[in-house]
Amino acid sequence: MIDLYTSPTPNGWKASIMLEEIGLLYTVKPIHLEQLEQKQEWYLKLNPNGRIPTIVDHDEGGFAVFESGAILVYLAEKTGKLMPSDRKGRSEVLQWVMFQMGGIGPMQGQANVFYRYAPEKIPYAIDRYQKETKRLYTVLDKRLTDRDYLTGEYSIADVATWPWVTLHGWAGVDIDDLPNLERWVERVGERPAVVKGRAIPEMIRLETKEREAEIAKAGAKILI
Repeated sequence: MIDLYTSPTPNGWKASIMLEEIGLLYTVKPIHLEQLEQKQEWYLKLNPNGRIPTIVDHDEGGFAVFESGAILVYLAEKTGKLMPSDRKGRSEVLQWVMFQMGGIGPMQGQANVFYRYAPEKIPYAIDRYQKETKRLYTVLDKRLTDRDYLTGEYSIADVATWPWVTLHGWAGVDIDDLPNLERWVERVGERPAVVKGRAIPEMIRLETKEREAEIAKAGAKILI
């Protein structure tokens, strides 16, 4: 049994999509980021970086794995799924996983921050990170010219990358001129495990909204 500590973010979606794809039994342990649960001492013992997701594998004596890319590799190796067994094939998949981890994730994350959240709009920063995100998307589009998935067969490289690319609009990056990438986003997004895995962390967001509504309602009653 796997415990999945997660929230509705691209990195959180990776883990739940992967678990759905490989068919392992798991229990969702919601982490409410807005309440800083990820910074609490009990959680830091599982994930010293205080981020999500984290998994705990009880089949391995409660072994904890943090960092979304490391979780994908661990689960692929545990089950023998979504990762080639030959050395070259495995290396190819890992190259594209690292392309996401070292490129798309950090660059698009900064684009999100400066485009959506920064208290001061800094045109240079917005332009820099949006352009770099678009450049990385262009690399993906070229890669997908003659293949359905990043390494030919569906793998953890696709699981790692898809959640981020689906949020391109949130970063203010358009992909209308990247037809191969658009088709890939649609193709991966139609997989039943992806649909389910993408939806699972959203339940946490709904739970949070319900909790906030209850608090507001209770507060109103107290005021009366």
